[in-house]
Amino acid sequence: MSQEAADPGTTHRGLITVSIMLATIMQAVDTTIANVALPHIQGSMSATSEQIAWVLTSYIVAAAIMTPMTGFLSARMGRKKLFVTAVVGFTLTSMLCGIATSLDQIVMFRLLQGIFGAGLVPLSQAVLLDTYPKEKHGSAMAIWGVGVMVGPILGPTLGGYLTEYYNWRWVFLINLPFGILALIGILLFVKETGKVKRRFDLFGFALLGLAIGSLQLMLDRGQSLDWFSSTEIMIESLVVVLCLYMFITHMVTAKEPFLEPGLFRDRNLVIGLVFIFIVGVVLLATLALLPPFLQNLMGFPVITTGEVLAPRGIGSMVAMIIVGRLVGRVDVRLLVGTGLLLTVISLFQMARFNLAISPWALVQTGLIQGAGLGLVFVPLSTITFSTLAPHYRTEGTAMFSLMRNIGSSIGISVMVALAARSSQTNHAVLGEQLTQFREPVQALLDEGRNLVGVDQTLALLNGELSRQAAAIGYLNDFQIMAWMTLVTIPLLFLFRQPAR
Repeated sequence: MSQEAADPGTTHRGLITVSIMLATIMQAVDTTIANVALPHIQGSMSATSEQIAWVLTSYIVAAAIMTPMTGFLSARMGRKKLFVTAVVGFTLTSMLCGIATSLDQIVMFRLLQGIFGAGLVPLSQAVLLDTYPKEKHGSAMAIWGVGVMVGPILGPTLGGYLTEYYNWRWVFLINLPFGILALIGILLFVKETGKVKRRFDLFGFALLGLAIGSLQLMLDRGQSLDWFSSTEIMIESLVVVLCLYMFITHMVTAKEPFLEPGLFRDRNLVIGLVFIFIVGVVLLATLALLPPFLQNLMGFPVITTGEVLAPRGIGSMVAMIIVGRLVGRVDVRLLVGTGLLLTVISLFQMARFNLAISPWALVQTGLIQGAGLGLVFVPLSTITFSTLAPHYRTEGTAMFSLMRNIGSSIGISVMVALAARSSQTNHAVLGEQLTQFREPVQALLDEGRNLVGVDQTLALLNGELSRQAAAIGYLNDFQIMAWMTLVTIPLLFLFRQPAR
């Protein structure tokens, strides 16, 4: 066990927490803040829709590939030195993204931003777990969870305000003050860990990196390329399966593998990875589906959309603060189960939305879902690492972050694809009912003929039909996520409850 973990009276604990949280929030917000500004960046760079998508794709792929490297680099460099390098690199590349003058530049800088930002979340979690004694891990994870969970939720709101009232460049430049303050705090207060001489398993890293990179590319480009009708998607899926199989075989047979097999012998960690995958799917897929639902179908402006989604973050924050005091006094499995049930209730409520729903109903549902995810995240983070050996902690937190990110990518890609396909099916089914032999349709055509003409009336009718068909597609997605969350609840009984 590290010296910090062994000393409950660690000095400067509050200042360490503030510094760590600044870095965590900076990275967490950046996962979604650029999404809102993407159309403005596209116009500024004179790029096509496919070209500008690489601003997001480059960051996601780079971060996903480099996240598993956190454990190895931390052992070789020392955790503090790696943390300082990551914060400096992330802050500088954020500034470079903000002053980029061409599409090539911003894609390259986003790639570097993803490389440096990959380790910020797992490193911050590992530092907090070592800084606080074991009986206060629940409170520490509550503080850390606020940044990780609330950051992506508030990202679109903050990005909308900055883009609307200032410029899209501030979406990246806003990281500068946070990065500088985090750097000063880490340099002054975070203690260095010992270095471990460990051979770098280049073959294992290459296999895992290829698998993760190909998976991210497949998920990101699948919808635009019509999935498995595309040769590129077929090749990428083949690379994923092949490299993943070879990596697992190599991991259990090599003398010094990239990831130690002993990491996955801890039952709580493995079950925790399954649950955080589900949390990633529900959290980010919901956030990806709601803005287009509100803006394209309900006609909400960007600012209003951000305001309606913001209470989701408030619900998460309040739940995390409360649950941080309950962990250690209440069975954490009960807390996670309660959070999952609240999430299921909110998703079933969302599955009953319509295009005339009031903003208050949207806020109410967001508060419930935010509270549910907040109740899940803190005790889940606590019980996942409660039985893990301390020397596996950095690698474990890296895998925890990786599974959340992969869950997010899969969730967004699959749910967006299902919504699009469902919309087409719904359009065909509903369209069969709109014939001129039905009295309401005939009455509408007669009225429209006298006002704007038959062609204009048919166009308006088709537009409303497409709008309703798309809405049903979104609602079907919310229902799928509700059932997916519900069926995972029995897995809670597989957790080993640690001694209080």
